[in-house]
Amino acid sequence: MISTVNKYLSLVKFSHTIFAMPFAMTGFFMATVKEGHPFRWQLFLLVVLCMVFARSAAMAFNRWLDAEIDKRNPRTAQREIPAGVIAASNALYFVIANAALFMLCTWFINRLCFFLSPVALLVVLGYSYTKRFTALCHLVLGLGLSLAPIGAFLSVTGYFALLPVLVSVLVLCWVSGFDIIYSLQDEEFDRSQSLNSIPAWLGKPGALRCSEILHVIAGLLVIAIGIQGHFHWLYWIGAGVFMIMLVSQHLLVKPHDLSRVNLAFMTTNGVASVVYAIFAIADMLVAL
Repeated sequence: MISTVNKYLSLVKFSHTIFAMPFAMTGFFMATVKEGHPFRWQLFLLVVLCMVFARSAAMAFNRWLDAEIDKRNPRTAQREIPAGVIAASNALYFVIANAALFMLCTWFINRLCFFLSPVALLVVLGYSYTKRFTALCHLVLGLGLSLAPIGAFLSVTGYFALLPVLVSVLVLCWVSGFDIIYSLQDEEFDRSQSLNSIPAWLGKPGALRCSEILHVIAGLLVIAIGIQGHFHWLYWIGAGVFMIMLVSQHLLVKPHDLSRVNLAFMTTNGVASVVYAIFAIADMLVAL
């Protein structure tokens, strides 16, 4: 049983939840603290479950859809489906179960979230097709993760507001930028398979420049959020660390040296999201 669970956790790269979950928590506390809505543990748990189920459905669907492509790519040939660790049919059942559980959780949150849940699934599942027809697939991935803060905010309030929307745009730019860096590893393979990506389109130097532009915008949004949300010194500590992590990944990865891509992808971005969220939430709570 434990072995099977570990296989599916590996299939969906559960550790990568660290990218979006902190921003979902930031959106949740913006609703409870900034908007003055009561904190409810049941709702908090439902939001966490929504994040887990939606992300698991999206990742498993991506692995299922790309199984044949992954088999041809030396970097991904050992993933669970092409390696035969998990059957493709079982992975698809896993997708359906997680998508259904996601929608069920939104039903218990509020009607707006429930009615928007198919749209959210369309975005996070639809991303997996985009590499087949557009180099802007990285932006679609960013859009999918950007639903986390605004979705958490909506779960509490039932309405939209500028501040969580700004956080969502921040996530879009940040994720799109670091996904471009990660996809540098597959530039040649993508070209050989007629797959689309920014690196395959612009080459490594152009792709890194595009990533830099997106991360500059993300940095400016971090500042705009701090000003718009009337945050205090704790927020700015987290914001400073976040921006240092943005810069550091561009110092780690060069067009002629991709040896530290995984360090830039996982470590710097994991630290960035967690530290930013902790300090943003702490700032809101201290101000109560």
